[in-house]
Parts: sequence; structure tokens; C-alpha cells
Amino acid sequence: MENPVNSAPEFISPPAASWIRFLRSYGPTPNNLNLFDEYVTGALNRAKVQPITLTSPHLEAMKQRASLGAPGSILIAGTAGDGKTYHCRSLWMSLGGTAKAWSSPELVKSLDLTDGRSAVFVKDLSELNDEQSDAVLDLLERSSLGEENTKIAVIAANHGQILERLRDLGIRQNRKHPLRKPIQEAFLISGKLPERLALYDLSRTAHRQSLEEVISAVAGHPEWASCKNCALQAEGRVCPIFENRNRLMGSVKGVRFADRLGDLVETSRLNGWHLPVRDLLALVSNLILGHPDAKEALMSCSEVGRIQSAGGVEKGSLYDNAFGVNLPRRRAMDRSVFKAFSTFGIGEETSNGLDGLLVYGADDARLYEAFQRFVGSDPVYGATTAYLAAQQHYLEGDEAARIDGGQSDFLSHLAAQRRRFFFTLPENEPDYHYWGMTAFRYAGDYLELSEAVFGRKAVSETTRARLVRGLNRVMTGLLLENSDRIFVASSGGFTQSRISVLCDTQTTARRQGGLGMAIKLDPQTDRPALDIILGHVPGSGAQFTLSPVRFEFLCRVAEGALPGSFSNECLEDLLAFKAKLLRKAERLRSLLTSDDDEEGSAEEGALTLNFIEIEKDGHGFTRPSTIRIA
Repeated sequence: MENPVNSAPEFISPPAASWIRFLRSYGPTPNNLNLFDEYVTGALNRAKVQPITLTSPHLEAMKQRASLGAPGSILIAGTAGDGKTYHCRSLWMSLGGTAKAWSSPELVKSLDLTDGRSAVFVKDLSELNDEQSDAVLDLLERSSLGEENTKIAVIAANHGQILERLRDLGIRQNRKHPLRKPIQEAFLISGKLPERLALYDLSRTAHRQSLEEVISAVAGHPEWASCKNCALQAEGRVCPIFENRNRLMGSVKGVRFADRLGDLVETSRLNGWHLPVRDLLALVSNLILGHPDAKEALMSCSEVGRIQSAGGVEKGSLYDNAFGVNLPRRRAMDRSVFKAFSTFGIGEETSNGLDGLLVYGADDARLYEAFQRFVGSDPVYGATTAYLAAQQHYLEGDEAARIDGGQSDFLSHLAAQRRRFFFTLPENEPDYHYWGMTAFRYAGDYLELSEAVFGRKAVSETTRARLVRGLNRVMTGLLLENSDRIFVASSGGFTQSRISVLCDTQTTARRQGGLGMAIKLDPQTDRPALDIILGHVPGSGAQFTLSPVRFEFLCRVAEGALPGSFSNECLEDLLAFKAKLLRKAERLRSLLTSDDDEEGSAEEGALTLNFIEIEKDGHGFTRPSTIRIA
């Protein structure tokens, strides 16, 4: 439980104050100074603590290439926050450069290497004017194409910056720059670079792996050892900073917080969000230090005593901080990680069972055991004095708690408990499913599917059947229950029609003899994809990549949701996929009937149509109907 403490001299300078002050420099502050490598380096020098060190396979590869004397240049690419400046500076230091020379105002720096060559470093291509940029890019070209062997270039740039500068340079020289197209294609993972040009694209780092490393580097930092003897934890006091750090590193009822957080990060990545290391560092810093009543919404050691005295420890819950609840909304939405997490709706989305437990569990004999297990067992962020008091006021009919916005206090506690549940409910809890508290109720199944196709393992039959049902319902506009075959249907010419009862062709829901549907990995996107082949003729198939949103759409349609009620964009994407399959079916039919001996039957003017009909159990079947044209 929260224990108030009185402000006293012993709380003025806690032993880990310098470390916590340094950790704040990574957090989502209003001025966003942590966007700059130079600011964090300065904060480290002032704090005089050990740095937060992240391993980087890219950095080790760069060092090895440079130390072995490999000819050519190095291009460090990525988006904002991927660590381009950090990698550039680290390579500079590893090759013998000094910190003083690095911090000098020159935008283009030169370093003499031990093998007699010289390296030209540019930490940010966008800072250079056209003249400086042209000179550096000229060196990049000559060294990459074998015309320069005494100098190498090490350039850090965003994807768009390097391509734009190369294009503009080519225009000024009345030619197409020879490096622009190879670099652009390499960014798309489909091109081949000149042998002497090494490209390190930092944006390709796996997000879950990066998150695990950031958590380990921050929460496992040796400076935390100073907290063990801190007076802010004496006599049963709860320091929200140290409590959050321990929960971030540990588990509750066998559930690791980091695993659930990794699921959110991985699902966001597969939905198209790029979360750079800078944002992951800001996330982890906010997880540990976030508090709405602290300066800049990030706690320092000097504020903990006041927060404890005010009984506000629970407001610093890492379960809320994960979604930036402690931050002003605009500041939270400025960070891609909090913007991505907001799409899950965690805190707003819920189920009747879970809300029933949170509202009535303390007084309902049928729910009491579960309430004690999931809420009462956590006196710090679960069954807090404030939560239980707000719950009682709400249940006892206190008018102030029900009208004129008075219920907002209890509702905010309710949202906080939903967020906590997402991170703490056991994996296979039969009555309360944690993904059911999000807008992506089938995200767990999607992650399992993604892992299966990536590892070339068997796909869950339940998942396959659900996808086929959803696909059939979108293709036909009918409530079909078929999970063994796929109907490719039209309405007689208008492929975008929502209701289609004319079956152009059908195929099996499982790849057999080279035909039917297979669920495989799309190497271009690293996502699962539905690959449907209608015939043995080349080009008679089509592929539909499954993002978490598209997967959720198909699963919800399979379970009875109306297609347009969830996502019109997903519906349009699937109708476009259906139109592609219809074109493939038409082309295949034309090829197969080109030598048909029965062409002479045209004198009878017969046309056979296959109508889709539904049995009582919801299974569809085709019934041919011959129409004679006079």
C-alpha cells in the first residue's frame, strides 16, 4: 500500500539522483532535446554516470570493414531517430578520432587512418550546402566506382535526403547519377549496390529485438544498485521509479511485462509503423519515470518524496505510462510510439466480463476470488485506496459520482485497470482474454500466424478456417460457413458489387496439386500473405498480404461483423483482390476454351451460370443453371 512520508533532508539527494536525471534526458520532454545525439552526450558528461550502451550488429560490421582496409565508402541510412549520428560518431571514435574533434563546428570532418588513407565524415548530409554536398557526393561516387583509393567517405543521411541530393547533383551535371538508382533499389531490398559501397540501413532493425535490448540496457543498468539503500524505499515506502523499473524487468503471475510490450511493438511494425531506437528509449524512460504531477511529466528523485506524501504513487503506473497517459496529449502524439499504441484503444476497449469484474468484483461472491487474484493482489497499482474509494462511491449511488461529470474519477480508474490487465492477465486465462481489451482482438492469432509462416511451420487450422470464412463472405456478400473452399464470385459484370451470387470459379482452401490457397511469407513485407492459384497456367494466381488490420477485418467478418462497419479501406482492398482473381479466372477460362470442340453449340445460344446457394447450416454450394438465348 502507499505510505506517506514527510519531506526531510534525507530525501534531498538520493544516491541515484544523477542516474535518474540522466535517464530523464532520454524521455519525451516538451523541447524534445533527446532528438539530438549531442544533447544526450552532454547530459552524460554532466551526470558522470556510465552510458546506456546498445549493441549494434551494423556498427560492428562498419568497424570491421574500416579496420580491414576495405576499399570504397560507407553510407549510413535510416529515418529520424534510428541512430545515424550515434553510429557515425562511434565509428569515428573507433578509428582513432577524438571527442573534441567530433564536437567541433566543422560539418565535414577528416580523419587520417592507420593504413595511410583518410576518411571524410558527414554526420548529417542535410546540414551541408550544395557546394559541400557536391564535393562529398563526388568522393562517394569515385570511391564506390573504383576511381579513388586514398580516401573514403562515411555519410549519414535519411533515405530521402541522399536520393534527393544525388538527383539534384545529376541534374546540375546533365546526367543521371550512377549511384541514385542502385541505392534506391537497395532501400527497397531488391537492388544490388556497387561492390565498393557499403550501405547500412538502420531502419531494418527488428523492433521487438531492439525493444528487448533497450529494456535490458536501461532497466539492467548498474547505476540502479544505488537505489537499494535509498531512504525513499525505507520503512515500507514505495518509490514509483524503482517499482516501475522492477516491474519492467520482472513478471506478474508468469507474465513478463516486456513480452506484452513487445507484442504491441511487433504488431505496430507489421501495421506499417516504424519505431526508431530513439522512440524506444523515450518509451522505456517514460515507463519508469512518467508521472502527470512531476515536472515535464517525468519524475526525478527530488520529487518522489512529495508524490509519496500526496498519496500519488499509483499515478506513476508504468501500465499508464506505456501509452503516454502521463503526458499532455499533443506531446504524446508527437511520438510515433505513443501514436502507434493509441490505435490499440487499450483503456477504452473492454468486455462486459472484465468490466463486471472491475466494477462489482469486490462485492460479488461469484467474482470475489478472481477480483482478489487479479486486482487485490496488487496494492500498488491495483486495489489502491483511491480506486476502492471511487468504486464504492460509484456503487453506493453517490450522486456526485454519477452526475455532472462526477463519474469521471471512477472511469479514469477503470481505464487504468484495463491497461494494467492487458499487461498482467495470464496467457490462457479462460474467462478474461487480454487481447479482447484492444481494438485488435485477434492480434495474438496474427502474431502466431506470422511466427508460423516465418519459421515455415504449420498454420493453425482454426486460423485458416476463420480466414477462409471471412474471405468467402467478402467475396460473395453472403453469410457462408464454408472453410474448405473459396468462392470467387461476381454479380454478372460489376466486380465491386457487395452481393455476388454468380460463382466464376472456386478453389480449395488448402494448396493441393499446385492449386488452391497457401498462407506463406511475403519476403518484401515480412508479413503473412494469402496466395491463391486458380490454374496450372503461369500467371493464374494472386497474392493478398495480411497486415494486422486486414487480418482483424477478415476475422471479424468471419465472426459475423458487417464488412463496412470495421474498415471501408480493408473492404476496398479485398474487393480489389477479388477483381484481380476474377480477371485471372476469365483469362484462364479463355485459354482453356480456345480449342473447345463444342463451340458449334453456339447455335443453340446456351449459357451456363453457376449460382451460389446456401444450405440450412450456412454452407454454400453451386447450382448450375443453363439459360437459352433466342
